[in-house]
Amino acid sequence: MFYHVQTLQFEAKPDGPDPAFAKRLQEILGGKWGELTVALQYLQQGWNCRMPGKYKDMLLGIGTEELAHVEMICTMIARLNEGAPMSVQEAAVSDNPMTAAIYGGSNPQHLINNGGGGYYQDSSGVPWLGAYTTSSGNLMADFHLNATAEMQGRLQVSRLYNMTDDPGVKAMLRFNLARDHMHQQQWLAAIEELKADGLEGLPVPEAFPNESEQNLDFVSQYMNCSDGAEAGAGRWASGEMPDGSGRNFSYTDNPEPHGDRPVLPPGDPRLYGTPPPSAASMNPATGTTDTQE
Repeated sequence: MFYHVQTLQFEAKPDGPDPAFAKRLQEILGGKWGELTVALQYLQQGWNCRMPGKYKDMLLGIGTEELAHVEMICTMIARLNEGAPMSVQEAAVSDNPMTAAIYGGSNPQHLINNGGGGYYQDSSGVPWLGAYTTSSGNLMADFHLNATAEMQGRLQVSRLYNMTDDPGVKAMLRFNLARDHMHQQQWLAAIEELKADGLEGLPVPEAFPNESEQNLDFVSQYMNCSDGAEAGAGRWASGEMPDGSGRNFSYTDNPEPHGDRPVLPPGDPRLYGTPPPSAASMNPATGTTDTQE
C-alpha cells in the first residue's frame, strides 16, 4: 500500500509569480523525460520484478521518491501562477513592462483547465503518454534506460536552471539536480552489481544462445553506411569488444549489400493496392512482376 506524507521532500516556493516559467517547467513534469515518466517507469519495473530482494526494493524506493518530485513540481507550477495577470487588460495596467511579457508567455490551459495548477503535459501541451515508460523484465536493459532517463532529465533541469533568476525556483532546481546526479550513479552502480552477481551481462539478453543462433559473420563488424571520413577513428571501430567475448571490432567502409533487390507479388485484391492483380502477372522465369499494358 502507499502512505503519503503531505510535507514536501524539498521546498517548492518561488519568490514571485512567473507563469511563463511555469509553462517551461511543465517539461520536467509531463514531458518524455519528466518526473512522472521516471516515477511510473521505476515503479512498474519494481512491480514486474520477479526477484524479491535488493533490486526490487531499490526500484520501488527510487520510484516512490520520484512521486515526491512530481508533487514538488506541481506545487511550484501552481505557485508560479499565483498573482499572475489573467487578461491582457490586467497586464496592460501594470507599471512593470515585464508583466505583459510574462502574460504573453503563459500557458492558458494552466488557468482555463487547471485553475492555475499543473497537469500531465509537456511544455508544448502534448499529453503525457504511458508509451514513454519501459518495463521489459530484463533488469540490465531497464537499468541502462533508467540511467539514460536520469541523464536526459538532469540535462533538462540544468537548462531550466539557466532560464530563471528566481532564488526560490533555483533552490528547488538545485535539489533536483542533486537527486538526478545521485540516481544516475545508482543505476550505473546497479548495472555493475548485476554483472558481479552473475545475473546479466552484455549483450542483452546474455542468456540467448549467441554463439549458435546469431550470425557471427556480422557480430563484430562496424559497417560505415555514411560518408563521414572519421567514422572509423573511435574505440567503437577497433580493439576488443566490451562484451567479454574476446572478439575485436572490425571496420568496413562502403559495405556491400548481402541481399537481393526485393520484388513483391501482386497484393490481395481485397486490399485494392496498385497495381491491381488483374493488371499484373508473374514471370516464372525471372521471378519478377510484369505489368500488362
